[in-house]
Amino acid sequence: MDLGLAGRCALVCGASQGLGRASAMALAAEGASLAICGRRAEPLERTAAEIRERTGAAVLAIPADVSRADDAARLVEAAVSGLGGLDVLVTNAGGPKSARFERLEDEDWRAALDALLMSVVRLSRAAVPHMRARGGGRIINITSVSVKQPIDGLVLSNAIRAAVTGLAKTLANELAPDNILVTCVAPGYTATDRVVELWDATASREGTTPEIVRTRTESAIPLGRIGTPDEFGGAVAFLASARASYITGVTLQVDGGYVKSLL
Repeated sequence: MDLGLAGRCALVCGASQGLGRASAMALAAEGASLAICGRRAEPLERTAAEIRERTGAAVLAIPADVSRADDAARLVEAAVSGLGGLDVLVTNAGGPKSARFERLEDEDWRAALDALLMSVVRLSRAAVPHMRARGGGRIINITSVSVKQPIDGLVLSNAIRAAVTGLAKTLANELAPDNILVTCVAPGYTATDRVVELWDATASREGTTPEIVRTRTESAIPLGRIGTPDEFGGAVAFLASARASYITGVTLQVDGGYVKSLL
C-alpha cells in the first residue's frame, strides 16, 4: 500500500537509536525526506548514513538537545531550511530517571518536564506555522503505555507523559481547522536499550535478575513477547501518512495487548 509520504518533509527527534531511529527509518522507506536530531553528533551521523544507504532518502542530521528551549527552536528552523518545509513532526525524548517518588528531588522533576513536556510544547509551537503554510501536517508524539497504565518505579514518566497526552488532545482540537492532525503513539515493552535499563533497575530494586524481570514482563503481554522497533516505526509511518487523514486526537498503543483498559 502506498502511504502517500513521497515528497513529504519530516523531522524526527531522538533518532540516533531506539524508537526514534525506527520511526525515521520507516518514514524514509516510504519516501519522506528527513531531518533527524540527537544530542550526540557522531551516532546521529552514523544513523543518517545508514538511513541514506538503506532507503536512498535525503537525510539531514542536526545535533540538538530538545530539552533546551534554544535548541528546540533552532532545530525546527534548521529542518525547514534544509528540507524546504515541514509536514511531519515526530517528538521524542529519552526516558527520565527511574525511581520511586520519595527518591526524587525538584531538579529531577524540572529535568523531566523540560525533556518530556516542554520539548513537545516548544517543538510544536515552532512547527505549526510552517505546517499551516503548507496546508496541513502531522504532529506525532512518542509517549509510553504508562499514560494508560502507570508503571512501578516510573513516576516521572507516568505523570509527565500523561500531560503530553492532554496537550496533544487539546492541540488536535485547536489545529483541526488547519488540517494539522495531532496524535500520540504509546510503545509498550520494545527491544530497545531503554527497556534493558528498566529491567536492570527493577532487578536491582527487587534483588532479582534482569532475566527474571523480562520473563515476568513477557508473560503479561498477550502476544507473549516484546515488540521490535520496526513494528513501532511502522505505526508512526502510518499515522504520518495520507492513509490516516481522519485520525487525530488519539493515542495508539503499540504494546502487544499489554494494556488491559478499554479506554
